[in-house]
Amino acid sequence: MTTESAATDQSAQPRGAIIVGASSGIGAALAHELAADGYEVGLTARRTEQLKAVGGKLPTKAYVATMDVTDTETAREHFFELADAMPSVDLVVISAGVGDANYALEWETERQTIDVNVRGFTAIATAAMEYFESRAGENGVEAESEDENRNTDESPGADGHLVGLSSVAAYFGNGGTQAYNASKAYVSRYLEGLRSRQVGNDADITITTIEPGFVDTELSYGSFWECSPETAASQIADAIHEERDHAYVTRRWRLVTWVLKALPESAIRRLFA
Repeated sequence: MTTESAATDQSAQPRGAIIVGASSGIGAALAHELAADGYEVGLTARRTEQLKAVGGKLPTKAYVATMDVTDTETAREHFFELADAMPSVDLVVISAGVGDANYALEWETERQTIDVNVRGFTAIATAAMEYFESRAGENGVEAESEDENRNTDESPGADGHLVGLSSVAAYFGNGGTQAYNASKAYVSRYLEGLRSRQVGNDADITITTIEPGFVDTELSYGSFWECSPETAASQIADAIHEERDHAYVTRRWRLVTWVLKALPESAIRRLFA
């Protein structure tokens, strides 16, 4: 793992965020949104030079960590190392994802999608929850003392905030991107399960599911209501600030998913044929 910093120092203890999958697209755009809001940002992905380029343009300190989420155990180790290197981690955003079309059902392509979108996602989600819950335990022991490593006045959630990027593709199967759609259904249901797990949990952790429609990124296959990564990042930042359980990006996709959930499978097959 490589950890480097850039940008200016701040007198007040800033909030901290880790973005997994920050070298391009929504993750990179969200780094700019969060930094503009005062967060120090930990940037992770496989492409180190691109991470450095993103970090070098942020107005707050950036921490760069090379991470391949398909190597799950090493990725978890690097996550904890990055969290320890940062003064505070109040927010973790999992934006890493792949979605190559695979009409030929080549196993390697399907496996890669599962490795990144399911195994890699879960590895980091559980690491983030472990980190936040361990911090909650420390805060409970020292409830009367000031936590010098956190800005509790503005932190999202008392003990942390986990955000996962799913997709409106979670609501239907699609020939050619069957593994991608299935993996996003997994992400949405997994985060829903984590929210259910929070009932009665001593740790106060906010968990947000983001379901974008078409965004102009490397994964985009269509232009129907397509938005820019910057627009998506702005709406995601709003959802983070509001500590929402769920958000569609852009918001108009709420209507599309409502229709998709109401349609029979035969109609959906014809729609996406």
